[in-house]
Parts: sequence; C-alpha cells; structure tokens
Amino acid sequence: MKTLILSCNTGEGHNSVARAIKEYYDGMGEACDIEDSLRFVSPKVSRLISKWHVRIYRYTPKLFDKGYNLLEDHPSLSGDRSAIHKLFATGSGKLTRFITENGYDSVICTHVISSTILTEAQRRYGLRLASTSLMITDYTCHPMAGDSGLDICFIPVSEIIDEFVEKGVPRDRIVVSGIPVRRAFFNKTDRAEAREKFGIPADCRHLLVMCGSMGCGSVRALVHKAAELLTEDGYMTVICGTNKKLYNELVSAYGARGNIRVLGFTREVDALMDTADLYLTKPGGISTTEAAAKHLPMVFVNAVAGCEDGNLRFFVEHGGAVTDNDIDALAKRCVSLLSDEEALRKMSDNLRRLGLSDGAKIIHDKMCESAEVCV
Repeated sequence: MKTLILSCNTGEGHNSVARAIKEYYDGMGEACDIEDSLRFVSPKVSRLISKWHVRIYRYTPKLFDKGYNLLEDHPSLSGDRSAIHKLFATGSGKLTRFITENGYDSVICTHVISSTILTEAQRRYGLRLASTSLMITDYTCHPMAGDSGLDICFIPVSEIIDEFVEKGVPRDRIVVSGIPVRRAFFNKTDRAEAREKFGIPADCRHLLVMCGSMGCGSVRALVHKAAELLTEDGYMTVICGTNKKLYNELVSAYGARGNIRVLGFTREVDALMDTADLYLTKPGGISTTEAAAKHLPMVFVNAVAGCEDGNLRFFVEHGGAVTDNDIDALAKRCVSLLSDEEALRKMSDNLRRLGLSDGAKIIHDKMCESAEVCV
C-alpha cells in the first residue's frame, strides 16, 4: 500500500506529526510521502497563508485566539458554503490528479485544511481510496473537524470523544491513537551523558524554554524575569525557533552569562529534553506530547490560546503541568519548581501514568485494517 501524508504549511507541528508517521512507515519498509496540502490550492496561497500565520501567531496571538473562537461560535463561517471552504476546495482537482498519477492507495491528513481538500476531491471528482483519515493534533476538537468526510478521525485521548461527536464526527469513525511523535521522544538518554553532549553542568537545575518553532508569545518577558531570578545552581536554555529577532535580542542580553544559553531553530529538542528538569513552553499539541513522552514536567505560558487551551487544560488537570496568567508569577513558579525535587518527581510520575500511545503505530495498523475492509 502506498500512502500519502497531507500536511499543512501553517507552523511546524503538523509537519512534525507527518514526519513521525512517515518515520514509522519507513521503518516498516512501506512507501510513504509527505506533501503540503496548500500547494494544491496554489504555491502562492501556501506561502501567503504560512507568512501571515507566522506573523499573527508571533506578534498578535490574541487575534489568532479570537479567530479560532469565532469559528467555534459560528460553524457556518467554515461550512460547505463558506468562502474559507470554497478557497480550500479549489485544490481538490489538482490533488485528485496528483493522487491518481502517483498511485496512492491511502491518505492521512494532519490538518483540517488537508482534510477539507481531500474530502472535496472525493465528493467532486469521485476519488476512491482504500483508506483515508484525519489526525487531530490537539487535545480538543477543532471547529472544522465535523466537516471531514474521511473514513477515520484519529484523536489523542478518549476523554475528548464526546467533543467530536457533538461537532458532528460519527462515533464509529473515531479512533483513539495518541498524537504521533518521533521515536526519539520515547527513548531517554542518561541525563549526565546528555548534559555532557551539550556542555551543560552535571549538577545544575536545568530549565528548558521553548515557545514553538516560531518563537511566539510572552517568551521574551518570561526569559528576562527568569534570568533575574535564576539561582547560582540554575541553568537555562532558550530555544527561539525561527524567530531571528528574538534570538539576536537574547544573545545580546545574555550571551555573556555562563548559565544561560540561547539557541535558534534546532532538531535536537529530544536530546535537550533529556538534559532538563523542567520545560517552559506554550501548550502546543506536539510539544506537550513530546515532553509527556519524556515524562518531563511542564510549565505553560498560554501564548496563543485557541485550540491550545485544550492542551493546557488536559495536562494541568492530569498533574503533569502548571500554569499562571501573570508573567512574574509564572517566572517565579519556574524557578521555585526547579529546586523542588519532590514536586518535579510527582509531575513526572503523573505524565508516566498517562501511558500515551505510540500514535504512528496505531495509525499505520488501523489504516491497513481499514484498507483491507474496503478491498
């Protein structure tokens, strides 16, 4: 079976999930490719949406939250007759030709936009596939999930099944899979060995800070406050992602500090997590799942809200994370938690008890099972 994964050029999280699924398929020796679904609408539209998504996400996150809530409160804005739906549906013809010409048997979507385009390809052009699915990458139901006409809707945890049913997703199409993350996050390197690799003192209390691949939210103010409060045995690594302006500012401010390291975009997040005692991050669906797989306690800055509110709520309620709306209080909480080994141990144990599933394996197995039924 030849599989296509349709990601979306709106942030790195959906691409990370796509790569995690492909990693599993590759390990099974099965053909699997990843494509940006927006390019089937047009490369220009893909670049434009990506550009403005980054800008809004990074500089005006409250606007992102308002837009998300608007879709939740008014489903017709993204329904079959909406301008949003019509725009994305224009890519269905090109997608149909691409899938047919390349002989794909099954398609996995890691974003509701991808699902919209694929659903329209099936409706308008009679595209037939052995199995199709939408992978939800947050611990809540996206407003557009109910518009999907795909065979399977993979969701992170069973607690949110009713949310999807209420939004119109048939219960018999819902499969609890967990969110796929790369195998590296299920493996743990000895802390001393990991710290030696990055030149981090073996006996320090290490705070790892990352607010998304785009470096958004209140990370600037948080880092400045945490830097003031950091004790002599404390160490802080800040990952700025693709936000070069933030990176340059923090390097200028803290480049001479021996206990603060500033990094740009990195693909070694899994290894850096093995060096950390505590993880300060925005509650993105992927970053939280990666940390949970490492049993790494988290502190959340609610930078964007929207769909991330569900992620924050899930991990706070299960005792694997804490949060605060006040920046000063949040920074103080980070620094105090660093020295509280018992609290960190309990948070880590709570994450371990979640027993998050190997999402990529479950998706692979269920897609194969679905394809066999179709045949």
